[in-house]
Amino acid sequence: MRDIKITPGVIVNADGSVLYESGDTHVICTATFDSKTPDWLQGTGWITAEYSMLPASTNSRVIREISKGKKNARAQEIQRLIGRSLRGCAYLAKMPDISIIVDCDVINADGGTRTASINGGYVALALAIKSRYPNLLDQKIINPVAAISVGKVNGKIIEDLNYEEDSNAEVDLNIVMNHENQLVEIQGTGEQGTFSRAELNEMLIVGTNCISKIFEEQNKIIEVS
Repeated sequence: MRDIKITPGVIVNADGSVLYESGDTHVICTATFDSKTPDWLQGTGWITAEYSMLPASTNSRVIREISKGKKNARAQEIQRLIGRSLRGCAYLAKMPDISIIVDCDVINADGGTRTASINGGYVALALAIKSRYPNLLDQKIINPVAAISVGKVNGKIIEDLNYEEDSNAEVDLNIVMNHENQLVEIQGTGEQGTFSRAELNEMLIVGTNCISKIFEEQNKIIEVS
């Protein structure tokens, strides 16, 4: 697994923010309280996410949505994943009328941007709640959630794929888990081949071990910030 570095407080106007680095993948994650919850919600809270990539975050410039005049389908799919993952770690019923938006902006991409966004997004979310509602954090209304990519490259199971590895992967799996090692979401695709049930189990074991290490890094920042 690539080295992880989490730097809190990088955006002064956000309620919670971090720069999450996993190797050469760097994502700025912020959490901001919204003044209102969606109209269709009553007596419960809400967490949603938005995801984007800086134009120069990849080796070929990413065109901004405003320039294309339409939404980026990949970004929409990823931000829905981030939102589901963060809601999956929260007891929304214990957050009445609290709405939080988590923004994940990729400033440098080398594979695993969606998993890095989930990992950094959780820390930003926890820091935002800690700053405004410390009693809610003590009540554990949110619990750790983390994600990792695992793949099969040249017949070998590897974790935390960078861009080159991901481009050559026969199988690509994204795993999201909570602190009880329960699965929040799995996204698995045979990109250039198939995979067996035994290989799936191996990837889940590898992913679980990595996620345990990510939890440790997340908790270090939340405890001291």
